[in-house]
Amino acid sequence: AQVPVVKPLLRLRMMKKVISPENIVLTMKRVHVFISGRVQGVFFREYTRRKAEELGVKGWVRNLTDGRVEAVFEGDDEAVDEMVRWCWEGSPYSKVTNVEAIEEEYRGEFERFEIRW
Repeated sequence: AQVPVVKPLLRLRMMKKVISPENIVLTMKRVHVFISGRVQGVFFREYTRRKAEELGVKGWVRNLTDGRVEAVFEGDDEAVDEMVRWCWEGSPYSKVTNVEAIEEEYRGEFERFEIRW
């Protein structure tokens, strides 16, 4: 089966190239994630905030009423990819069963990473 050509083009359109103060070109992206499993009441949001700050990722994380955790990550594409991978690990007491990651158009709307209520 052939891979459609449209998907890579869509991915490039959703990402944004930014030049850092050191004149390094960074490819920025945004991913919206929904994490399922035992992810509430186990410090998942706090560990997510710490990991995001460590990687320089901006956005937010919050609990949902259905028991999942929702987050939006924005930043350098490699750092955001690492955040999504980390979601499968989570906090020491969590047990992640699924991570749904949806790539969205980069907006650059956040100044930091925060826990939302």
